[in-house]
Amino acid sequence: MLNKYARAFFTRVLTPFAAFLIRRGVSPDTVTLLGTAGVVAGALVFYPMGEFFWGTVVITLFVFSDLVDGNMARQLGRSSRWGAFLDSTLDRVADGAIFGGFALWYAGGGDDIILCAVSIFCLASGQVVSYTKARGESIGLPVAVNGLVERAERLVVSLVAAGFAGLHKFGVPGIQYLLPIALWIVAVGSLVTLVQRVVTVRREAAEADAAAQESQGTEAAK
Repeated sequence: MLNKYARAFFTRVLTPFAAFLIRRGVSPDTVTLLGTAGVVAGALVFYPMGEFFWGTVVITLFVFSDLVDGNMARQLGRSSRWGAFLDSTLDRVADGAIFGGFALWYAGGGDDIILCAVSIFCLASGQVVSYTKARGESIGLPVAVNGLVERAERLVVSLVAAGFAGLHKFGVPGIQYLLPIALWIVAVGSLVTLVQRVVTVRREAAEADAAAQESQGTEAAK
């Protein structure tokens, strides 16, 4: 849902910046790689230490590279299968680092094995949600459902909650509980989305198989 509206808005906002990078000779792939490196560094350096505010600030600065690189490619007329593949692959790396950072915190200084497990579930389910769509499309199915919680929702909910939770270190009381709540929301939402996509792929596969058999029967009858 957020992909539909937020992506269009930020694409317009970031177009001048993308044009500036193009004039400086920066390639879309370079932006993709640097953006991912920044997200991974912010997540795995700050989050395991419980520095959620500063970690989120760093991640937010780099996460918009996911929009900038595509914008640059379109302006250059270079949209390619390789660029789409690289972008999607590194998105999975960045997502894994974010939820991995949460898991490391709760396994260490956060001292909460349940929330550590929830963080790992968010990491794994997010990867599988993306895989179900990619795999379904690779076998020729439309996978005509987005689901309750896509990547944009997972990132917005978790990063906003982490950023606000980090304000606890600045003396804001009680706000640290936002992150656990957000992780539970992402976990449940990801599970629902996974079920939605699996059910959709099963239905589409059955319809495609039935259509293929009917076509074969028609050809045999001729």
